[in-house]
Amino acid sequence: MPNIIAVDAMGGDHAPKAIVQGAALAVAELKVQILLVGRQDEIEKELAEANAPSGAISILHAADVIDNNEAPTFAIRRKKESSLIKGLNAVKEGQASAFVSAGSTGAILAASTLIIGRAEGIERPALGVLLPNRKGFTFLVDCGANVDCKPTYLAQFAQMGSTYMNSTMGIKNPKVGLVNIGVEQEKGNALVKEAYGLIQTRAEQTGLNFIGNVEAREIPLGAVDVAVCDAFIGNIILKYTEGLAKGLMGIIKDELMADPISKTGALLAKGAFKRVKKNFDYEAVGGAPFLGLKNPVIKAHGSSGATAICSAIRQSVLFMANQT
Repeated sequence: MPNIIAVDAMGGDHAPKAIVQGAALAVAELKVQILLVGRQDEIEKELAEANAPSGAISILHAADVIDNNEAPTFAIRRKKESSLIKGLNAVKEGQASAFVSAGSTGAILAASTLIIGRAEGIERPALGVLLPNRKGFTFLVDCGANVDCKPTYLAQFAQMGSTYMNSTMGIKNPKVGLVNIGVEQEKGNALVKEAYGLIQTRAEQTGLNFIGNVEAREIPLGAVDVAVCDAFIGNIILKYTEGLAKGLMGIIKDELMADPISKTGALLAKGAFKRVKKNFDYEAVGGAPFLGLKNPVIKAHGSSGATAICSAIRQSVLFMANQT
C-alpha cells in the first residue's frame, strides 16, 4: 500500500483553506504524499495560494460535503460523493494508507466503521485524545465515539490505548487506569465495576499495566498514561479540560497585567508562560486517532488551522509507522 495520506479537504470550520495550507506544510516538513479529497476547483485555488511543492499533492474530486448538522448515518448513505466517503474509500481501495478529517466526529466514526471496518476482535472503535499533564500526556479513551458502552468495550479500550501509547508515543509499559469516582475497586456504577474485573483479567493474561481506578483529578497530575472511560464521561473531561485551560490562562493574564510590579514579573517569566501555553495547545497534537480500525483514521479538531492539520497528518504518519 502506498505511503499516501488521504485528507478531507472539505471537513472543518476553516475548510478548504486551512486544510490545504496544512497539507502544504506537511509535505514540506514531513516529506509525505498527500491526496486532498474535495471540490477540485476550490482545492486548486487554495493550492495556488499556498504555493505548495509540486508533485507531492494530488486531488481526488468529491462534489458533496457532509456537515456537522447532518445525521451521520443518513448523510453517509445519501452523500456517496462526499469528501468523507470518497476519502475513506481511497484508503479501502489502496490509494492511500491513512485518512485525516476535521469533519463531523459521528460521520467519520460511522463511515470508517462501515467502509474501512473494525480490526479483528474489536467490538467498537474508540476515539482517543492526548491530554497534557505534569509529566507529559495522558491518553484519554474513549473521548467521543461510544457514549453507551458495555464492560467488554472498556476492556478493549484499555488494551488499545496501552498499545497506542507504547508503539506510537514510545511510552514503555504505560500505566492504565479506569476513570471512576474513587480508587477503591467496589466504587462506581455497574459498568465500571464489571469493566474493572475484565481489565484486571486481561492484565493477568497479557501483562497490561493496569493500576486500577483513577479519579479525574489525578489525570492532570500524570497518575496514568492511559485513562479509560465511556465517551460520555470522556467528552466531559475533554471539554472541561479545554475550558479550564483557557480560563486559567485568562485569569493569569489578567492578574499579570493588573499592576506595574506584576507586569515586570510577567515580562521576566514570558518564556515560561509561552511553554505552559504550548502544552495546552491542541494544534501541537493535531488530532485524535480512532483506535480499532483496519487502517489509521485521525479526527482533527473542527476548528483546526493549518498548523493543527499538519500535526494531525504527522500523527497519522506515526500511527502508520507503528501499527501492528
